[in-house]
Amino acid sequence: MTWSEGLSRIFHAEVRMPWSLEQLCDALLPDDLTAFSEFLTSVLAGEEPAWTRIRFLVLGELRTLDLPGRPVAGTDGRPWAVNLVARDLTPQIRSRRRLAETERESDWLRRRTEAERRVADALREAILPTLPEALAAVGLTVAASYRPAEPDAAVGGDWYKCRLLPDGRVLVAIGDASWHGLEAVARMAQQRHALAGPVQTGSSAGEITTWLNELVCSDPSGQTATVVAGHIDHDKTLRWADAGHPAPLLLHDGGVEPLVADHRGPLLGALPGYAYETSSIPLRPGDVLVLYTDGMVERRDEDVSVGIDRLERAVAASATLDPPQLVERLAECVRPRRTREVLLVPGRLNTRALPRPARAVPGALGQAPAVTGGPAPPADPAHAGADDPPYDVDDLPTT
Repeated sequence: MTWSEGLSRIFHAEVRMPWSLEQLCDALLPDDLTAFSEFLTSVLAGEEPAWTRIRFLVLGELRTLDLPGRPVAGTDGRPWAVNLVARDLTPQIRSRRRLAETERESDWLRRRTEAERRVADALREAILPTLPEALAAVGLTVAASYRPAEPDAAVGGDWYKCRLLPDGRVLVAIGDASWHGLEAVARMAQQRHALAGPVQTGSSAGEITTWLNELVCSDPSGQTATVVAGHIDHDKTLRWADAGHPAPLLLHDGGVEPLVADHRGPLLGALPGYAYETSSIPLRPGDVLVLYTDGMVERRDEDVSVGIDRLERAVAASATLDPPQLVERLAECVRPRRTREVLLVPGRLNTRALPRPARAVPGALGQAPAVTGGPAPPADPAHAGADDPPYDVDDLPTT
């Protein structure tokens, strides 16, 4: 038996010491032994074409070979030798196997993404606002537009909440839970709904934020979050606390300025036991409060202050627009990053007085601003709010 150099390399054998037929049969996979025997028989019988594909185990490595063969006949016409040409298909087989594995993994990721999207869709319906007819009845015109970072996404880690509490104050809050995907959605839902307890106790904005900080600090994931939480009181004063979140913007008499906190606290989850303090600012009828998350103003190639200035100019230039128009104008003027979700929530008080004291529209979440109109004076201060039930305005129209 004589081997070429190429065949010797395939079997890791010396050219001068080729394997015997018995050694080749020993290296064959048991399932291919019959096929190899039939192939040799057909070659010796002179059948055309004689070909087979068989597998050998060479030094623990599986190798797949294509073997075409033909007999070498003597002068009497009888075969006295066999010529075999071995083509090593192992690299192609490995490539196909890797491709198949990649396709299976891609299919699994697609199915997982679809499942996450369905879950996120359900969470969005349960968490993010929808249209309430009662808003118009209390003198508020509100619109909202949620724009996910990716077309298949339904909701992310940004959230907001606005609600009239039993004591007559209006809760206004906006936050941003870090991370992405369903993990961010879960933390967003946890933090948003965690407000339900402390806000019913008459706690101040600082106390509520301190409670949220302890909640985030107890999360074993170690992730952080930001939030602005506050109340609009009967005297139309906004009392608020800030945990590492961009300061809200206040539009008043055509001018826009960020609210200045007396003590701006650290991110939620950064310092266990930290006590957040409450800042306050009086609001007047016609004021517009704009809350937003950092994706609305951050750019990789510029300082964040440039983005805040850009948002201030956009709000000032769009102050006279109706809420649905204001949503689109701010998105066009500011162009928030596509790598983060965007939810615009503009709201404006109508010219007529509200039938109940201090009403506010929620702050925005996501990259884009939520705009809320400031409270208007009640029609009858002597009776306003005396018998009014608590009213939740979490639900807003989305576009």
